[in-house]
Amino acid sequence: MTEKLLLYGNAVVEAGSVEGRQKRKATTSDWMDLEKRRGISVSSTVLRFEHAGKVINLLDTPGHSDFSEDTLRVMSAVDSAVILIDAAKGIESQTLRLFEVARSRGIPLITFINKCDRPGIDPLELLDHIESTLDLLPTARTWPVGDPGNLLGIVDRDGNNFHRFERVTGGSTAAIETIEDLDGATDSDDPAWNRAMDELSLLDAAGHEFDPGAVAEGISTPIYFGSALTNFGVELLLDAIIDLAPAPYPRTDINGNDRPLDDDFSGLVFKVQANMDPRHRDRNAFIRICSGKFTRGMKVINSRTDRPLTMNYASGTFGRQRETLEEAYPGDIVGVVNAADLQVGDTIYQGEDVRYPPLPTLAPEHFIRVRNADAQRHKQFNRALEQLAEEGVIHVLTQDGGRDPMPIFGGVGRLQFEVAIERMDTEFGVKVKTDETEWKVARRTDESSAEEIRKGNLAEIRTRSDGVLFALFKGQFQLDRLIQNKPDLVLEHMV
Repeated sequence: MTEKLLLYGNAVVEAGSVEGRQKRKATTSDWMDLEKRRGISVSSTVLRFEHAGKVINLLDTPGHSDFSEDTLRVMSAVDSAVILIDAAKGIESQTLRLFEVARSRGIPLITFINKCDRPGIDPLELLDHIESTLDLLPTARTWPVGDPGNLLGIVDRDGNNFHRFERVTGGSTAAIETIEDLDGATDSDDPAWNRAMDELSLLDAAGHEFDPGAVAEGISTPIYFGSALTNFGVELLLDAIIDLAPAPYPRTDINGNDRPLDDDFSGLVFKVQANMDPRHRDRNAFIRICSGKFTRGMKVINSRTDRPLTMNYASGTFGRQRETLEEAYPGDIVGVVNAADLQVGDTIYQGEDVRYPPLPTLAPEHFIRVRNADAQRHKQFNRALEQLAEEGVIHVLTQDGGRDPMPIFGGVGRLQFEVAIERMDTEFGVKVKTDETEWKVARRTDESSAEEIRKGNLAEIRTRSDGVLFALFKGQFQLDRLIQNKPDLVLEHMV
């Protein structure tokens, strides 16, 4: 979908393939060698482009549930989001988890029902499913016409016209769409047409009325149907993003105060990525500008350290590509190269002191122990651990928060471990051996609760690389028993 939005936004000439097929262009957003080989996204990507007189900062996130934490961090930097729902599967568990975060942050949502050219759930049932599961009022702005697996086209309810579907091979170029007046396109002899017209009449009579204000307030979500693979319906989605996604709005700081857009400069570091340019072994910090004007070379203060920072090497990014930025404004994403003092969650500012709320993470659910396979490369081993932890690729848990020859990796999913281990090998030249652990559950805790937990035998305390304490349990039974015995302890799942 990201590639197709770039295609229709004229940001790329040819949309790449996530599956990396032979002779097909690779995706712009999936630039890592690991992503190209496996055909999956493992890291979020920033893509800045202009379309219809607007500057769009598109943040592509991994779809795999094992990388939900990366998506959580990205959601702290956006003004709106598109929910992608498989027409055959409906709302999946990871989508629901991320939706709850979006709702808590008041992020307006646009919904795209994907894969409508394949057999799937009845469209009316999908609307009911979205409303009951997400507690949002769905308002269908487009509507599919055709039998399951035999899509004839899509009705654009705003334009009162019909976009006739024509399947294209590969989907690397814009779909061939014939746009017809709805009344002239209707075929009363076709049962699929009659069914679609009946459904549209039902929506007109009993469906929820479309209200852009309700979308902005998070009460309603507009629904668009189509197929990202064949590019069908994507242009209508892009138009909706231009029309409905809000302009940047004031961000609330940690004290609950809104910082005006025209106030002094401030920004939030929501992502750190190393080795985007393997020739230079660089380190990029991605900053969402929240207020004021950014100018290259400006001096700012890091609210976490109170230290000054000069942002000489700043750029706009388009996947792996960079373009030097002389100035940028609220809503823009700026990449700062080799700013070693910046970490995920940092606030930088000029003028009056400000700090934005910390970024959420999820307590790890899987654990392995990691050992350096080559004692001669212990410096590279420690450097790799530090970098992966700073990026948030995995949780690095140690005995006392210091360097540990056998740290524990914690992750939301096991695929995170495979990515971390492969990157340690390919980017840092470090081969490791792994062992399974007895830990199955983790909860964040504080120092006073950790002291109480250490006195018993139901959990073990480990320290994350940023100093956060975790209680590790062998299973849910031990966690429940500790909560029952000591209900006043701090044991948090969302951290």
